[in-house]
Amino acid sequence: MSSDQKKAAEELIAKFEINQNGRRIALLGSIDEKQGILIAERTAFATESLQTLQAFHAAITRVNNLGDNDIYRWYLASSVTDNGSQHQPDLKLNIIWPCTEQHIKKYSDQILRMVTETPNIYHQYIRPYMSAKREEGRLNWVFNILEGRTEQEDVILRDAGHGPEDAFLMLPDLNWDRKTMGSLHLLALVQRRDIWSLRDLKKRHIPWLRYLQQRVLEATVNVYPDLEQDQLKLYVHYQPTYYHFHIHVVNVMLEAGTTQATGKAFGLENIISQLETIAGDEEAGMADVSLTYFLGEASELWTDLYALLKQGQEPKLNL
Repeated sequence: MSSDQKKAAEELIAKFEINQNGRRIALLGSIDEKQGILIAERTAFATESLQTLQAFHAAITRVNNLGDNDIYRWYLASSVTDNGSQHQPDLKLNIIWPCTEQHIKKYSDQILRMVTETPNIYHQYIRPYMSAKREEGRLNWVFNILEGRTEQEDVILRDAGHGPEDAFLMLPDLNWDRKTMGSLHLLALVQRRDIWSLRDLKKRHIPWLRYLQQRVLEATVNVYPDLEQDQLKLYVHYQPTYYHFHIHVVNVMLEAGTTQATGKAFGLENIISQLETIAGDEEAGMADVSLTYFLGEASELWTDLYALLKQGQEPKLNL
């Protein structure tokens, strides 16, 4: 990275307030010859003053660009200790710029609410909402990858399957530092565009999902031979951040907070099993069942749909 690029990266980073869930380590030791466990967890970044943010900015050195795609950029950097020495790269930095109002809502501190999306709510409100969001250009970064314009050096697998509807590719998630196996996080993006979320999955897709599952597991352990298939977890999000079907592949040991919590992450194996037990013909599927998940109170789906339904009012989704 050139000095100008580094300066630009640091200037962008310095403008952001930072919120982060804690990272923990557990140390086994002893006190008075009796074993004990010390659990250490990083506190949240302090952002209460401009001086604090400036100090954080001043402590960032050796900013290395890992990649960029559309409005998303990600970096590895080192921090400086109080005595002036430098760490090895110990900061993973992501920038979303310019961000949308939905990004701001997603990353804002907010109360979470559990909601139940019935088949009727899905068809009447959520499906049109998905369609509107897809038309806003929010999938540009996905199509950049699928169509070979960006991040091609990061793709670890392209699988053509038995035809266009089977094809998918895999690459590291932007939140992974790409070296720590305990926090491995990959994405499998399907080429087909008719499946926006798990709601589009039907009984006839079961063989395809089984194929995806097996190929993703095989490819991951081939690329990262220190891992075995039973050390991997495959899931999809609902509601997802973007409406193009993709599978998250993570190390089972990864602690990722709410992104893997009940009400957000739906295990791929469990989805397949649910499809197998749904009554009906090959067109029956996940659009025919109720799904319970959580939303933040800042979410448009909460403020303009579920909060109003809860009060017996007419939803006001801007579709």
